[in-house]
Amino acid sequence: MIIGILFVIIEIFDPAFFFISLGVGAIVTGLVAMLPIVERSIPLQILIFAICSFIAFLFMRKLGKKVLAHPAGETNVFALKGKSGHITQAIEKDGRGYVKVGGEEWVAISQDGQSIDKDAKVEIIEIDGNKLIVKQS
Repeated sequence: MIIGILFVIIEIFDPAFFFISLGVGAIVTGLVAMLPIVERSIPLQILIFAICSFIAFLFMRKLGKKVLAHPAGETNVFALKGKSGHITQAIEKDGRGYVKVGGEEWVAISQDGQSIDKDAKVEIIEIDGNKLIVKQS
């Protein structure tokens, strides 16, 4: 059972869903080994460990696929793509202005190079460094 607990602790530092299977197998084997029939039979304990570890591995693999299948969304400035904002300083033709999105002000340029008036509603199309590329909605 101690080896099983060690495998579970190793899994905390190496989240590959492998050591947890061995840990579950070792803990179950330790519990079953307390039964009088299994207590003295080492080959039977090894068989129980192998079967329990294999079954736990199949379940953990399925769980791991579910957890890892959902890709994380965009983060930082890239999470602004597709959001709406409003122009706080007009964007001149082929120039820069400022857009407010979610309470923060960002440097913005127009997608097509055309001017956009102050207070116009815009949509963020792309991110270029620290500039938002916008189009008027």
